[in-house]
Amino acid sequence: MANNLLIIGFVWPEPKSSAAGTRILQLIEAFQSKAYHITFASPCAKTDNAFNLESIQVSAVEIELNNSSFDDFIKELQPDIVLFDRFMMEEQFAWRVAEQCPNALRILDTEDLHCLRKGRQQAFKDEKPFDTSYLFNTIAQREIASIYRSDISLIISEAEMEILENEFRVDTALLHYLPFMMDELSSEAINKLPKFQDRKHFISIGNFLHAPNYNAVLYLKASIWPLIRQQIPEAELHVYGAYVSQKVNQLHNENDGFLVKGFAEDVNQVMQCSKICLAPIQFGAGLKGKLMDAMVNGTPAVTTSIGAEGMYGDLTPNGFVADEPLLFAKQAIALYTTEGDYDSHQQNGYKVINKRFNKPQFQNQFICKIEGIKETLEVHRRNNFIGTMLQHHMMQSTKFMSRWIEEKNKK
Repeated sequence: MANNLLIIGFVWPEPKSSAAGTRILQLIEAFQSKAYHITFASPCAKTDNAFNLESIQVSAVEIELNNSSFDDFIKELQPDIVLFDRFMMEEQFAWRVAEQCPNALRILDTEDLHCLRKGRQQAFKDEKPFDTSYLFNTIAQREIASIYRSDISLIISEAEMEILENEFRVDTALLHYLPFMMDELSSEAINKLPKFQDRKHFISIGNFLHAPNYNAVLYLKASIWPLIRQQIPEAELHVYGAYVSQKVNQLHNENDGFLVKGFAEDVNQVMQCSKICLAPIQFGAGLKGKLMDAMVNGTPAVTTSIGAEGMYGDLTPNGFVADEPLLFAKQAIALYTTEGDYDSHQQNGYKVINKRFNKPQFQNQFICKIEGIKETLEVHRRNNFIGTMLQHHMMQSTKFMSRWIEEKNKK
């Protein structure tokens, strides 16, 4: 009999719009490799960019917040595992899962540490160095509590593993490092990718609903692109991303070679046409999907230390890491104009993908971890007293607030 997995999504997966959408599909693939029957449910409205889950044999169900209809739904479904996409979904639905399916393994996929991203964003706004006074914010209180209440939490970055272990003192038994899981790049596939002479222009890409991406484009426009354009007047910067707003479109300027292209139907195609990827991320967290796409498609990149965080490990980047505009522009110009080193930067990226994000390795480790916890779930939970304590109080406060909202909505 097949095991049942329920994924409760913050949004419906949009792999063409965001790295978060790609992440969810990778998790689905991992469970399907072990013959899990998967249901994906979300209270969010679908957009035109939503992936067709039925096309990969995943049932799609719309659910409501603060509504006991979810209790009936999950009681009938009786999943063996429930995976919460981001801590907000754990807050909303975990108490209902615990009531109706107490033996279901509860997994939290953090996507990235929201408290880290929000703290860095606030420090950036305040023009102050980021430290624990920014990290230990109200989002952290909610997010870390969610991690404790869950049986296991998936952490996408080694840097975030270290922060959870060293700054928040979270028990490592509650954490599992699971980065992007990528197909191996074969020599045949690599040889088909365009080389230096077959590419032109720069590319920036990212979902504009994500604050770090919009900020990076503003940073490019104001501080970096004028320096590059001055040295390479024929070059263009092609800015791609889903959910382009009017304020983003207003940045478009053909005279400056700053071209807002909008949604990219095929990220591989636009990335392979480009010579250099620019990702001047000034705040954020997690792994950057745009840099993964750049490495897969043989496009050298220039990014910041925050952009590079958790990405390269001990391996050489597929380009440069620079935090000051002048140095960032200088490195971008060098990559664009120096053919001799271009191939080596491409090769660096292929090595990072194959050695640090190997799909079979991480899939097997993940499934083995999950199966091991399932077999010893009672002991695992007993060893997490803080989690059971938080679960008790969370169930009381969230439960009665939700019940109150539900009754209020009936009036």
